Amino acid sequence: MANVSIKFNGKQFLLSCDDGQEEHLEELLIHINQKFNDLKNTLGNLGENKLLLITAVKVMDEYFETKKKVEQKKFELKELSNKFRELKSLIYDYRDKKENEIQELNQKQQDLLNEIEINQKQYEKLIDEATNEISSFIEKTNSENISQ
Repeated sequence: MANVSIKFNGKQFLLSCDDGQEEHLEELLIHINQKFNDLKNTLGNLGENKLLLITAVKVMDEYFETKKKVEQKKFELKELSNKFRELKSLIYDYRDKKENEIQELNQKQQDLLNEIEINQKQYEKLIDEATNEISSFIEKTNSENISQ
């Protein structure tokens, strides 16, 4: 255990604390002493016990107000975190939907290319058949004209 000598309200006190906590204890006592002296200057000398009680009440009030703010911030952070998770889920759902749409469009494009290829082959076949019929007709006509 470590000992810290402090001066409070003009009196010297020796306080014990865990080793390594001396600076922290001194810092706390500086704040308490400042608050005590501020109240003493504001309210006058009401007596040490009453000023100590009012100081303790003020410190506890600040503590509870800070605690409420921390709890509120934790709640806000939790709400924000939930909204973030919801947004993240919506983004992933949107991405999946768009990926499905892209797959469907790619399939439709492939189907259309296949249909174009089939139609092109049928068109070429029709052209070949028409060309053959025209050639046969011309040959037949030429043969009939030669025979006459």
